[in-house]
Amino acid sequence: MIRDAARDFARKEIVPIAPEFDESGEFPHETIRQMGEMGFMGIEIPEEYGGAGMDTLAYVLALEEICKADASHGVIMSVNNSLYCHGIMKFGTEEQKKKFITPIASGKAIGAYSLTEPQSGSDAGTMKSRATRDGDDYILNGRKSWVTSGPVADYYVVFMMTDPAKHQKGISAFLVEASTPGLTRGKKEPKLGIRASATS
Repeated sequence: MIRDAARDFARKEIVPIAPEFDESGEFPHETIRQMGEMGFMGIEIPEEYGGAGMDTLAYVLALEEICKADASHGVIMSVNNSLYCHGIMKFGTEEQKKKFITPIASGKAIGAYSLTEPQSGSDAGTMKSRATRDGDDYILNGRKSWVTSGPVADYYVVFMMTDPAKHQKGISAFLVEASTPGLTRGKKEPKLGIRASATS
């Protein structure tokens, strides 16, 4: 059933606009919002947090149909479902789940995942970005790169080094709102494909 719904939506709503959005590089806000309304932006997220409350198989079947229509929509969908929402669902507090997952899963906001840096890619243990405690808060300093949905995100999962002596085990994840003072979005990166999926 989810596969059929995703296939029908992809054929009717995504296929006709995909070439135009890939050419222009414009982010497809309207179709992403519609995908959220249909439950595609939080398929494995419980309904109480705005998701569809389905399983991993449903997620894969829906994602496959969306990707057949347009890789950009598929990347945006997968980043929101997997990279952004999954960790918050597993490790976040009840308050964090309500604040940072519900608008993403329902398609009302966009989430981004920020790990890679100009000097460190897959080897996260070499990251230079630091988070230092300041009373009850943390001050985050550093640069990130190749942040999928970075130019348009409302919320970010940002990985920072909190204990350099521990290398990879000294990395912590922070939830950061786009409106946070001091946060600057990088320029939108030109890509050979999936251009409607904004990357900074």
